[in-house]
Amino acid sequence: MDKFLLRQQVLERLAEDLLQAEQAVQAAHETATHEENVAENKYDTLGLEAAYLATGQARRAEAIRQAMALWRQFRPLPYDASKGIQLGALVCLVDSQDRQQQLFLGPDGGSMKLGSGDQLVQVISTEAPLGKAVLGKCEGDEVSIRLAPGRQQFEVLRVH
Repeated sequence: MDKFLLRQQVLERLAEDLLQAEQAVQAAHETATHEENVAENKYDTLGLEAAYLATGQARRAEAIRQAMALWRQFRPLPYDASKGIQLGALVCLVDSQDRQQQLFLGPDGGSMKLGSGDQLVQVISTEAPLGKAVLGKCEGDEVSIRLAPGRQQFEVLRVH
């Protein structure tokens, strides 16, 4: 799998998310400022609610812009076994039922699933619990994370 292609897919998905967020901001702003939504009494809060929604959507759009800036600057490096798994690693984990999953460790704001050929790749940050757990690990190492019902164990199968 090509890490730079995955990076480009993340940027494309973030651009789509940003467009949707900006459209939501516009729609909420239009609702908040529409003349029919002027409050007639203290219980008439549609305009106020739309204004709060517009503010929240604007914050979401700004968070996406910041994530895009991080991903544009991000240059995944080749795996260095002496350092273990680091930001930019493409990791294949296997669980106790022999199910494999592909992870791509990237900057914040890019948590998503991407298709690469016939495989799904989960993009996570190093701040995610599983991202933190794999940092510094090498092929063959065990990884354990705490989930609500207990712990989940993985083995690092491959790293690129």
